[in-house]
Amino acid sequence: MSTTGATADPLATLASLPGVAESVESVRKAVDRVYGHRIMRRRSNEITSEAALRGACGSAALSGADWALEEVRRRTDFSADDEARTVGAALRLTAESGQLLSIWRQSPLRVLARLHLVAAAEGEDAVGRPRQDGEPVDEPLVELPLPGAAEVAGRLEGLSRLIIAGGAAPALVTAAVVHGELLALRPFGTHNGLVARAAERIVLIGSGLDPKSVCPAEVGHAELGRAAYVAALEGYVSGTPRGMAAWIAHCGEATGLGARESTAVCEALQRGAA
Repeated sequence: MSTTGATADPLATLASLPGVAESVESVRKAVDRVYGHRIMRRRSNEITSEAALRGACGSAALSGADWALEEVRRRTDFSADDEARTVGAALRLTAESGQLLSIWRQSPLRVLARLHLVAAAEGEDAVGRPRQDGEPVDEPLVELPLPGAAEVAGRLEGLSRLIIAGGAAPALVTAAVVHGELLALRPFGTHNGLVARAAERIVLIGSGLDPKSVCPAEVGHAELGRAAYVAALEGYVSGTPRGMAAWIAHCGEATGLGARESTAVCEALQRGAA
């Protein structure tokens, strides 16, 4: 999506696409079911912690490290190999995201730089800044054409302006655009998928849709599968109304599945307390 055009509020325009309103309403109902659960009134911190862990696992799975939840719980060292480092990066991003909410609306590019720094966990020159022409990008899941550095810089600035300006678009639409734009651009040399999904989560939390972070969209994205994820992203990159609506619907379905996951956790806790 080009975010630098003349449309006053392109996010609001996307919200009016066929089927998007239905996705928005479906997500709202799914989120409301979690927040209305009796367990949330007494044990919301536990639900938030569990959602964070499961969200990190889902995001890591999409980046090629599909580990069982119990394996992640058991591990203390995430430096042994590439998969372990991917899981570790996802866990760090989940923990960091909640600390960046106040900065996001004022300086989203600063937050993105921080997210990449946290994910990479190393001090190379390319960490925490958009890539330059000729620098490689390691993002095996996404094989779409790679925009040049100038286009990346321009579209990141456009995205930043949209976020800072705010608007009337539903949280789902904004989150889907942030997620899709970062995957389409792949602005960093590594960890773009992890960063994009963390940014989606920040939008969903900061918008007030999911303030306690108990509806991990990453879980849903992983459940829907890598093939569906990439196919939906191709719709976003196409820029067509149908493609954009399909990507937003995909993100909506993922968020709804994340909400369902936490509802199941609430039910399990309730059974244990009975």
